[in-house]
Amino acid sequence: MWKIGLWTLFVLVAPFAGRAHHSGAMFDQGQIRELTGVVRQFQWTNPHCYIQLVVKNARGEDEDWSIEMAAPMHLYGQGWRPTTVRPGDRIKVKIRSLRNGERGGEIEDATTIDGKPLGKQS
Repeated sequence: MWKIGLWTLFVLVAPFAGRAHHSGAMFDQGQIRELTGVVRQFQWTNPHCYIQLVVKNARGEDEDWSIEMAAPMHLYGQGWRPTTVRPGDRIKVKIRSLRNGERGGEIEDATTIDGKPLGKQS
């Protein structure tokens, strides 16, 4: 009997937990920012992949940006692979920046430095 109660609780709570996890509230949905930089690391991990990008600021200093992406299974369906970008690759990304002003965001689009689409467009 307790198993039925536990299963019922899971069925009722799981949809809300998933929705909360995938909230985009931390990103500024109204503004797209473009960054050009060098890939320091491409993390092909669950629950989200990340590109760690080194970007030169207005003073010419390196800044580390953390670009959040979808889960590997979703990216795979869009044409991404664990080797799509590698450390040292120079790329351009369009992101929805973090609302708190930290150096990070959610990816909208990515291209090679010469404009070749990465992922779903390729």
